[in-house]
Amino acid sequence: MKVKLALLQHPCGPDLEANHRHTLELAERAVAQGANILCTQELYRSEYFCQSEDYRYFDCAESIPGPSTDAWSAFARRHGVVVVSSLFERRAPGLYHNTAVVVDADGSLLGSYRKMHIPDDPLFYEKFYFTPGDLGYRVWNTRFGKLGVLICWDQWYPEAARLTALKGAEILIYPTAIGWHPAEPAALQQRQHAAWETIQRSHAVANGCYVASINRCGFENPAGGNGLRFWGQSFVAGTMGEVLAKASVESEEILLVEVDLASLDDTRTHWPFLRDRRIDSYSEITQRYLA
Repeated sequence: MKVKLALLQHPCGPDLEANHRHTLELAERAVAQGANILCTQELYRSEYFCQSEDYRYFDCAESIPGPSTDAWSAFARRHGVVVVSSLFERRAPGLYHNTAVVVDADGSLLGSYRKMHIPDDPLFYEKFYFTPGDLGYRVWNTRFGKLGVLICWDQWYPEAARLTALKGAEILIYPTAIGWHPAEPAALQQRQHAAWETIQRSHAVANGCYVASINRCGFENPAGGNGLRFWGQSFVAGTMGEVLAKASVESEEILLVEVDLASLDDTRTHWPFLRDRRIDSYSEITQRYLA
């Protein structure tokens, strides 16, 4: 089956509702171009507020189901498309998650994935806001294929990609918000981006599946410090890790990419990594460190 992915890359401002409306407008344009699966960037409703630890940003969170999922369900039902949307989830008083939802083409909310790996780095203070996920790695059988969703920092962990692929994912989708500290040397910035792209392409190779990474673009400085310049460059990798398409660094863009899900069988037959896994030898992988 051939399906068209639409990755919605754009900058965000301080107005949550304006960001939401704009993303819906991009989604409408993507549908007009034939998209079957639409994917938002991480926390698309807001600026990337994790640049500081500030209690007022908890007001950005919402319940699931809630206003955003209702809007995406209506959108998916109206157009017959699948939507993967990233949200700041208010699960209960004092309990918050960085969450992605999957809405099927009939408008049904299939479920949520809560980000498992939570970073805590300069300007990425996510541990202040987000409780680590407790739903495990999940795959949804949608009208347009079997989708696994992971979020941003999860990108760096081959274990997360492998477990999601082993559950049947044909496409690994990564809503993302990653960028450069403006003061970092240009050479370091390029090495960082190259590492980010390489690790995700390796997930496609090792698992014989597609990888779609949707990043935001533009400069954001909600905390009043040095800010972050998001590097854009959303991309889709094929089942052998090849980059099928890549968005620009700075510009808002709908990256539309057709993928052929039938190619998974061909790739995995010729590169039978799943066949040759020595599952009897991997028990130590659950240990923190072995030296």
